Amino acid sequence: MDGVVGSRLVGRFGRAALVIAVAEGVGKGSGRSIPGVDLGAAIIAARQAGLLIAGGGHPAAAGLTVSATNIAALREFLADRLRDGVEKHGLSPSLGLDGALIAGAATVPFVEQLNRIGPFGAGNPEPRFAVSNCRVVRADIVGANHVRCVLADDGKGRLNAIAFRTADKPTGQALLESRGRTLHVAGHLRSDNWRGRERVQLFVDDVAHSSG
Repeated sequence: MDGVVGSRLVGRFGRAALVIAVAEGVGKGSGRSIPGVDLGAAIIAARQAGLLIAGGGHPAAAGLTVSATNIAALREFLADRLRDGVEKHGLSPSLGLDGALIAGAATVPFVEQLNRIGPFGAGNPEPRFAVSNCRVVRADIVGANHVRCVLADDGKGRLNAIAFRTADKPTGQALLESRGRTLHVAGHLRSDNWRGRERVQLFVDDVAHSSG
């Protein structure tokens, strides 16, 4: 669960994040990083410095076990260790893309082909696509602050999409307020079964207005 929370923090703030849960004086945590900031090496260095009970990882992710009394010292150590990487690469969030397509190209066979290169994880990230020059033909709020919408291309292509926990954030507001306008929408394509019918849905990460 710590890794899931860490990933969400990285996605929201564009910074490396480490989440630690403490029980009976011992903290166990998991972290996720951003390109150019080697979190794994920093955790290994902290372990070698005697700040951790155990710890390791790779540039993008790490895990650790630490005495609760050392958490403050660990925070200072990591802030100092990671400062150069953060200053070099900046704090502006970036979003990597693996390709671009139109709404009608996001088909079930296409997603099935993508799934053949799985399973996805830290060493094999799930592909992210930009659905370019699409129009929002319908958008509404569902569940706990999620934005559900339908994207369309210039032909007859349609693609269902959902942006989780964004109704009060710029991404969700852009979808809700851009009906009929042209957008680029980035996210992950996944298939699901709805009322016995296989379909594709885009899990939205970000939105940008098209200049066209």
